[in-house]
Amino acid sequence: MEPSRILPDLQTSLLCEDVKQESNGNFILIGVIGLVRVPRLPVTALKLCVFNRWTAGFGQFNEEVRLLSPDQTTLVRKSAVKFALKDVNTHATNVSLFGQVEFKEAGIHFIEVLVDEVMKLRYPLNVVLAPQQKQPGGGEQQPPAQNQPPQA
Repeated sequence: MEPSRILPDLQTSLLCEDVKQESNGNFILIGVIGLVRVPRLPVTALKLCVFNRWTAGFGQFNEEVRLLSPDQTTLVRKSAVKFALKDVNTHATNVSLFGQVEFKEAGIHFIEVLVDEVMKLRYPLNVVLAPQQKQPGGGEQQPPAQNQPPQA
């Protein structure tokens, strides 16, 4: 008896600033984000992408990606998409695009990736409020813009 459905494995999930697709089908991830360092809050990220690749499954599925605030209950953003795997030796790539994401507070936010309401991965996204540095002469210097999503 052949299985009618096999829940897939999440091969990768990455938060980045943008995702492009080449004409040959390959993906280019731009600005993979490890943390968000900002000089003040609230701040708005113009665009955040969650790149997910599924494999080793068979059937039709529902993916859900959630961005949670530091209290771990407040939903900042959510994305849902249906996808299919026709063979266990294939893969499916989904990109969730979140536009105009406002971070209201510093702290560890969380990204959750679910398939058919089963949690496959949960990982932290630290939003850090970087202190303003004083320059000689009384001016303030902006902190370096490392791993920082675009701001409005």
